[in-house]
Amino acid sequence: MPGIHKKFLTHFEKESIPKNSKILDVGAGHGAFSKELVAKGYDVSACDLFPDFFYYKDIECKKVDVTQKFPYEDNTFDAAIAIEISEHINDHEMFFKELSRILKPGAKLFISTPNILSLKSRIRFLFSGFYYSFESLEIKNYDGLQHVASLTLNQYDYIAIKHGFQQSKIAIDKKQSTSKWLFIIFAPFLWLYTTMKGKSKIHNARKLLLGRLLFLSFKNDKNNID
Repeated sequence: MPGIHKKFLTHFEKESIPKNSKILDVGAGHGAFSKELVAKGYDVSACDLFPDFFYYKDIECKKVDVTQKFPYEDNTFDAAIAIEISEHINDHEMFFKELSRILKPGAKLFISTPNILSLKSRIRFLFSGFYYSFESLEIKNYDGLQHVASLTLNQYDYIAIKHGFQQSKIAIDKKQSTSKWLFIIFAPFLWLYTTMKGKSKIHNARKLLLGRLLFLSFKNDKNNID
């Protein structure tokens, strides 16, 4: 999406990851974000399902199917970044399991993904059956480029915690103008419904109702798995 790298880099730098930290750029694409990270002083590794499309020659891009085992040793990285990758993945269990394995204890995983919980997305689903940024799938196309997984925040946390991460911290790239207007109309009804019915308000946080993209960060806590 337009401007995502700049916004995500600003978000990442707020986390104060020390320079020279070992960072894995998952689904690195052409290498634009890897290049940005190197320029900021990080020790960057990259991987992608299509490494031939990676054009930044200063670092190697390894071929990785994120639903399979990653070709890295345990406890290798201080952080991992996956920009607009998780919506392309069917098997998030392996994704989180492998990233927990190759991240050091206390390291962080950063994900960006379309926010299907925005009010704009909810209205779109009501009338079309498809969330924001999701379309009808080409049924026999398995190239890994389609948006196939529309997980909620609660589902991300469920899988991540199962594989050794702490509950996510949430940020957004920007507020959608459409969702702002819808918020004025529907926010009182959402509050009333969740209060009267005793329903969880986890998916009705203001950021989730208004944001275009979700920036999720998970701290690796694998040493404390039950």
